[in-house]
Amino acid sequence: MLSRTADNLYWIARYMERAETMARLLEVGSRISLLPTAHGYRNEWDSLLQASGTAFGFHQKYAEAEQCDIESYLFFDLDNPSSVATCISRARENARIVRTALTAQVWDALNTAFQELRVLAKQPRHQLELSRLTDWTMRHAAMVRGAIDATLLRNDGWDFLNLGYYLERSDNTARLMDVKYYVLLPRVEFVGSGLDNYQWTTLLRAMSAHRAFHWAYGGEVTARKIADFLILNRQCPRSLITCAEGITGHLARLERNYGKTSRAQEMALALEAGLAALSVEEIIEEGLHEFLTRFIGDIASLGGVVFETYLSGDVR
Repeated sequence: MLSRTADNLYWIARYMERAETMARLLEVGSRISLLPTAHGYRNEWDSLLQASGTAFGFHQKYAEAEQCDIESYLFFDLDNPSSVATCISRARENARIVRTALTAQVWDALNTAFQELRVLAKQPRHQLELSRLTDWTMRHAAMVRGAIDATLLRNDGWDFLNLGYYLERSDNTARLMDVKYYVLLPRVEFVGSGLDNYQWTTLLRAMSAHRAFHWAYGGEVTARKIADFLILNRQCPRSLITCAEGITGHLARLERNYGKTSRAQEMALALEAGLAALSVEEIIEEGLHEFLTRFIGDIASLGGVVFETYLSGDVR
């Protein structure tokens, strides 16, 4: 496979996963804002900009972090490289370029999302409820992923798509956890309070993991249990260790296909082994924010090495 084709497939997956995460961030913000006492040291909505890495671009365009402006910026604004509209548009453009590497079902799922998005963008904003927009995004992201899993050959193109998904999902899970723990909770004395537990529950619901969490742990929702679930539990499809396993698995397949080892595989194995050796107590002792910040940096470095290894030259 030529590197330009691998690159397009990889970014289709990353953009669709990022679009879904922007929708989930918006859902976190809308749920938290319904609780009158939930006012952290930063505005809840501004905290979402910090978590998504879009705060600088937003404040270049808007003076204050108002809910309506943030909703528009994170969903529709094409000037925002991480908005839902930008991500879906870029995913569709990458798919158009490598149309022959995709099945009709995958192309149809991407193109339908793009065409429906154009219709939504023409409607007055006051007629569009945020819940409708977030549900729409998550539904179409699931349709694209379902079409990929159900119809594509398990070849190197499938591996590059899944590398994009797992790298983006691991980064996004860490960012979603960080916006809760580091930004939203007002003061340290609120840890373990009703407000703290409400925010953790909100995070689980926004990640579509609330029921799965209760199946796995049951009982009271606590920060420790949720940290364990979203970081170290291999049964959780969005946990950091599940994503690390996925990355190493697809890099191993590429290694077998191309008959050579890579630095990316070594880094991914080290990342997975490091997570597997940790306990949730060790993570909490280090500091959840500090751990997540370090993990986000490690994933960014791994993504860079994946690009250098497979996407910047002919990978044959």
